[in-house]
Amino acid sequence: MTTHVDIAIIGGGPGGYATALRASELGLSVVLINREEKLGGTCLNRGCIPSKALITVTRAIHNVSDTKRMGVNASIESIDFNKLTEFKSNAVNAMTDGLASLLAARKVTVIKGEASIIADHRVKVVVDETNGDDAPSEITADNIVIATGSRPRPLPGHPFEGVVIDSTQALSLPRFPKTAVIIGAGAVAVEFASMWNAAGVDVTMLIRRERVLSHAHRRTSMALTRALAKDGVHVVAHSHVTDIENEVNSTDANGATVSYTTDKNETIREVQADVVLAAIGRDPNTDADWLRSAGIELDEHNMVKTDAFGRTSQPGIWALGDITPGPALAYRAFEQGIVIAETIAGRNPEPVDNDTVPEVVFSTPEFASVGLTMEQAKADPDISEPKETAYPMMGNARILMSGEAGSMSVVTGSYTDKPDTPVILGVHMLAPDAGDLIAEAEELVGNRVPLSDAARLIHPHPTFSEAFGETLLKADGRPLHTR
Repeated sequence: MTTHVDIAIIGGGPGGYATALRASELGLSVVLINREEKLGGTCLNRGCIPSKALITVTRAIHNVSDTKRMGVNASIESIDFNKLTEFKSNAVNAMTDGLASLLAARKVTVIKGEASIIADHRVKVVVDETNGDDAPSEITADNIVIATGSRPRPLPGHPFEGVVIDSTQALSLPRFPKTAVIIGAGAVAVEFASMWNAAGVDVTMLIRRERVLSHAHRRTSMALTRALAKDGVHVVAHSHVTDIENEVNSTDANGATVSYTTDKNETIREVQADVVLAAIGRDPNTDADWLRSAGIELDEHNMVKTDAFGRTSQPGIWALGDITPGPALAYRAFEQGIVIAETIAGRNPEPVDNDTVPEVVFSTPEFASVGLTMEQAKADPDISEPKETAYPMMGNARILMSGEAGSMSVVTGSYTDKPDTPVILGVHMLAPDAGDLIAEAEELVGNRVPLSDAARLIHPHPTFSEAFGETLLKADGRPLHTR
């Protein structure tokens, strides 16, 4: 059975379903092909949602443990892991079921199956039997959108097996391990370190450089590294894994011994753990033969090359999300999907600006960042007189009460087309609820709001957001509660 639509989308993750939802709003006919049991891709099923459900649980544990310093003697009696798993599953099901209902309401045809491009504007589908007899096995489409996502990258020479696990397996553990080694320093590694540590796990992080999130703003990521160590995470900087003796029979076995050296000492050291989480990055799902046969050009990292609007090297074929260069974040894929749908529909959308895509790490405290660092601003020929302003976070009452570490830095400067108007170029923060606070910063950075105007915005007192307002005042040369 063959059908024709305006857009055929391969992949039901954030980028794919965002494209489908916006395209259907604009009156286009859409087929969304998803090979997995449920819609939502990694984010809803194996990433953003289940991990934040567990983080919600472990933050509750952390908060109970923290009450002693405030004079409240409380303790955790036990953890009902069956109930915890149910809580996590309910969060995932609520999101995936809601998404399925929304797509149905928008009249998007969803097909479960394996898709491949077989010729110009033709998509073959190996249809799963759960679809019913009327699901098309071939689709012709004026436009094809590829949104196949990514997968965890294994350590060289050490595949995911036994107690060496990826983030998906880590989220599916029946209980928290007693000891864990985390290899990596990115967002996934940091979130699991913070989460497991709060749950009482003895966590060792082996990181290649001096700080976690080494790609990010130095001052803020150093503050997070110190906060993790202060909370009990063993952070081993400048480390290099040399071997893993892995019990491959099951995750209930005796665990693994990880051998490593450091830049300062070439002596091989060992650390044992129940599980070893390899969190060194993700690889794009672009290795299917059909993708190359379709003539779609890839870069040296096997990412799909696109223009600013998502067009690939082949007319009528688009790509977005983790298979394209840029931040591998669900909310970036959302916006990419909207841009692609609106471009196909004849609208004139602005392309996604990767410099204004915020990064959030749901550690305790949270890390959030958007825009340029001072080093990046200095290197940009279109920016003059860059300046970085830091705010002493212990001067904020709510930070002081929280007992958490904090950091706040704002980078300002002028673009050459408006040399006399300093704007906010970047904001980098470590604070409770930083993930929510960064939304305001994104608006200011993305819209190039003049610093003088931003500094006059009023922030409620006493709040965490007030620290951002104080930093803007200081950057504008009129500090209030700081020097």
